[in-house]
Amino acid sequence: MSNTVMSTDFQFPGQKSVYRGKVREVYTLENDVMVIVSTDRLSAFDVVMSKGIPFKGQILNQIATQMLKETSDIVPNWFLASPDPNVSIGKACTPFKVEMVIRAYLVGHAAREYHAGKRVLCGVPLKEGMIENQKFDHPIITPATKAEKGDHDEDISKEEILNKGIVSASDYAVLEKYTHALFERGTEIAAKQGLLLVDTKYEFGKTKDGEIVLIDEVHTPDSSRYFYADTYEELQNKRMPQKQLSKEFVRRWLIENGFQGKLGQKLPEMSDDYISSISQRYIELYEAITGKTFVKSSLEDLTERIQKNVEEYLNQP
Repeated sequence: MSNTVMSTDFQFPGQKSVYRGKVREVYTLENDVMVIVSTDRLSAFDVVMSKGIPFKGQILNQIATQMLKETSDIVPNWFLASPDPNVSIGKACTPFKVEMVIRAYLVGHAAREYHAGKRVLCGVPLKEGMIENQKFDHPIITPATKAEKGDHDEDISKEEILNKGIVSASDYAVLEKYTHALFERGTEIAAKQGLLLVDTKYEFGKTKDGEIVLIDEVHTPDSSRYFYADTYEELQNKRMPQKQLSKEFVRRWLIENGFQGKLGQKLPEMSDDYISSISQRYIELYEAITGKTFVKSSLEDLTERIQKNVEEYLNQP
């Protein structure tokens, strides 16, 4: 659809490099500043869909911005400002090459692995007799290696991370501590909205001064799953699917249409009507997670607007 940001090619003042991820485009500038543009690209099973979702970039950026502010007192982060609905600006960092995935319930990838017969996930033993969406006794950390473009993230254990020297033991201890603290805060924030934070992933980096900080998106529907608290027990007792807030509905649509990102599978075509329904679903997710009414930004001249707003911020005295 033409009213979406699918890719950018900005030239900001002092620009040194550009990295294009599945959804975000990261511009590194002089003076250790990063400009992250949240596009409207949709990724599922580590594959980017061919069409964008209107307002998705704005929604993800604004949820992440709010969550970064609401967790900055417990974990330092990279964020400095958001001069545009689709943009965040912050301190440049060197990312750790692992994602810290934390799960409180048996759902999604963990449930699929469990139903396939696995009883150890990323080095964490799972008890017998669990059912889908059941709560773990305690949240578990199941790390993943960060994929290069086009590749799938892969499960990895803490022991493998340390043995391979991907992260030092002292740094990993900090990542674990921060992950649990953020998940506890995220759970508290979700509870105020009548939600259960089911699982999420955090990414961390180091500043040039060696400080470990939280980077990337936080508690968004792309990085997290939520259940509705008031219906959880009833649905679980009836062995019915949970009503959830995440992009899992997109994954399930893809699975129903024969796609899970596996070799040889063809990506199904999304109609404009289905894309519009995804956009509306993301708006509902935003309002449920933040408790705020979503205000749509103008879809005219999106890239020109972003360029102007970022440059105005960067040119401040």
